[in-house]
Amino acid sequence: MSETDLSQLHIDRQAARPARRRIRKGWLLGGLAVLLGGGAAVLGALNAPVAVETVTVGEAWPYQGATLLNSTGYVVAQRKAAIASKATGRLEWLGVREGSAVKAGELIARLEQRDVAAQLLQAEANVGVARANVGQAKAELRDAELALGRARDLRARNFVAQAQLDQAEARALKARAAVGSAQAAGKASEAARQAAQVAVAQTEIRAPFDGVVLTKNANVGDLITNFSAAADSKGAVVSMADMSTLEVEADVSESNLGKIRVGQPCEIQLDAFPELRFRGEVSRLVPTVDRAKASVLTKIRFLDPDPRVLPEMSAKIAFLAAPMTPEQRRPRVAVHRGAVVTVDGQSAVFRVADGVARRVAVTTGAPIGDLVEVGGVKSGERLVLRPAAALRDGAAVREGGK
Repeated sequence: MSETDLSQLHIDRQAARPARRRIRKGWLLGGLAVLLGGGAAVLGALNAPVAVETVTVGEAWPYQGATLLNSTGYVVAQRKAAIASKATGRLEWLGVREGSAVKAGELIARLEQRDVAAQLLQAEANVGVARANVGQAKAELRDAELALGRARDLRARNFVAQAQLDQAEARALKARAAVGSAQAAGKASEAARQAAQVAVAQTEIRAPFDGVVLTKNANVGDLITNFSAAADSKGAVVSMADMSTLEVEADVSESNLGKIRVGQPCEIQLDAFPELRFRGEVSRLVPTVDRAKASVLTKIRFLDPDPRVLPEMSAKIAFLAAPMTPEQRRPRVAVHRGAVVTVDGQSAVFRVADGVARRVAVTTGAPIGDLVEVGGVKSGERLVLRPAAALRDGAAVREGGK
């Protein structure tokens, strides 16, 4: 029996070992990937921007807390006129334009006046003739009175007949009548001259009061007629207003009529200058109610006239409970009360810039309605409104959420 070669029988253990190591390494790599993914998710959730609601720091006026009623209206001029002429003619000269300041009686425009000027010259000549006739009549009267005196003296001495005395008296009476007639003719000629002067003056358009030209309605060469009755003709040459009489007209609901009174202080804000406030006062109430709007027209005058205020500007009026001092009329930096929080016993806000909320310590002042005066921030900055207790300094935020 041959011996079996057992040396050829063995187990190759080195071939199985790599397979087991590859399996273990795969499990390790998979677990590590899961752990890394979970950590990244947690870190991403922690660093995700927080949705917040923001408000803007602005300017507020203390009078807003003393306002009884708000209304809107327009600036109007109490003295305003469309300047025209009673005469009819072609516009020959125009000496003003929009914005020109004029004085009462100043010549603004002139119509063609050659015809009426000629009539004035004729009337003045007639006055001269009438005055000469009056002088001649007076001379004849004097001569007649002297002759009457001599005739009476001679008649007293019986040197002349009664008939001569009667003739002298008749001549004197006739001379007196001639003087009266000449004087009446002189007055008629004076009246005719005045009428001619008026006709000439009507061709000269003058300012009725001190003011500023608002609009120019005609140009040189246009035909000017009364009420613009003719085709292609103009009525008013210019329109002007007295800027010292500017006031605001506002409609106040009759249900709020008890909140306003004559002399009540007001604050006026013009849409053209939203950063300015003008002092005003209720000057009068129109004593009738507009039944269509159920309102009363209220007129507020400016206490401090300003050359920047122009007619027809839109205005907002705040009717106040009491007058404001100069200090109270100064604008204050303010923000909604909900933006101010207390951290460690100190007032603070969260200012938003570049997607990051930064905590800023502030000082607070007097409340102004829903706002509160703050120091430490600037107008126009964005703050977090009602910040959550978990919000931290430097946290990433996203505006627009709650």
